[in-house]
Amino acid sequence: MTRRISRSVRVGNPAAGGHTIGGGAPVRVQSMLSRPAHDIPANITQAKELEAAGCEIIRAAVPDMESVALIAALKAHCTVPIVADIHFDHRLALESLAAGADKIRINPGNIGARDRVKAVATACQIKGVPIRIGVNSGSIEKGILAKHGAPTPEAMVESALRHAKLLEACDFYDIILSLKSSNVERTVRAYELLAGQCDYPLHVGVTEAGTQRMGLVKSVVGIGALLLRGIGDTVRVSLTAEPVEEVRAGFDILRSVGLGRGGPNLISCPTCGRTKIDLVALATAAEERLADCRKEITVAIMGCAVNGPGEAREADIGLAGGDGCALLFAKGEILRKVPEHEALDALMSEIEKL
Repeated sequence: MTRRISRSVRVGNPAAGGHTIGGGAPVRVQSMLSRPAHDIPANITQAKELEAAGCEIIRAAVPDMESVALIAALKAHCTVPIVADIHFDHRLALESLAAGADKIRINPGNIGARDRVKAVATACQIKGVPIRIGVNSGSIEKGILAKHGAPTPEAMVESALRHAKLLEACDFYDIILSLKSSNVERTVRAYELLAGQCDYPLHVGVTEAGTQRMGLVKSVVGIGALLLRGIGDTVRVSLTAEPVEEVRAGFDILRSVGLGRGGPNLISCPTCGRTKIDLVALATAAEERLADCRKEITVAIMGCAVNGPGEAREADIGLAGGDGCALLFAKGEILRKVPEHEALDALMSEIEKL
């Protein structure tokens, strides 16, 4: 696919786990801490879980001055960039910067007068910290909402660009933009419009997507549609679930559209009346065993000879079910037959050799 090329924005120190966002850099997967902001130990534990899952950027809410301590604590215990999520009080942004935040997420329209926006922009400029402007369909200014009659994609884009101009007026351009709605179609259309009207990196996602089941469906449709259009420099899968599930889903989406970086692509058939092996259990167990694998390989778990070495001949390694047994194959060539109870161990053994 041809990706939209945006300007580059640096988040964090590259020598200490920082990343480049935009400019053709890999799409980054991020998530947000969900523990109470004042519970620093719980947030550190969760942040470490996210890091272990591969999360590349971690955002933390800073609702009050007491919560600023969380930013410093996360910086002391994590290597990935830390984003301070700020609303209403620009002083929280300034204090978070002093505490070491690598990125500030604000909505310039809700932190007050222009001098407050300028204060944040100036402090970020001095420290080399970018700002993400986050516009949601529920946060559009009343005037823009009245003009468009609803939180339309056009209204969301107008709001985002207006906020960006506030920072540009401060000679600040290390900006990342996001436009999110709980409506998938509206989200996709808004990003499409915005992508053609600026060259800032875009953070994409469907907000308030829902539970792990429905939220994942909405996110796959929305984020996937945008990535296939070349739109998106960072992603967050918003789920009413543990954040580590957001990270896993984010990488799965990237792999599904050909933008994965490390990790296997697991394919498996839906089973049918020909299947004589417990394929559901086998595929589920394989997925669990491969969770920490970083090899860029395609692994196939197929139900029978029809969907085995033939249809899955492009797989680097795979299993095709038989009657209480399985065929182990690689690139369409049968390696050997193994008993069903040994199939997964045999598969993992071959993967270790790759």
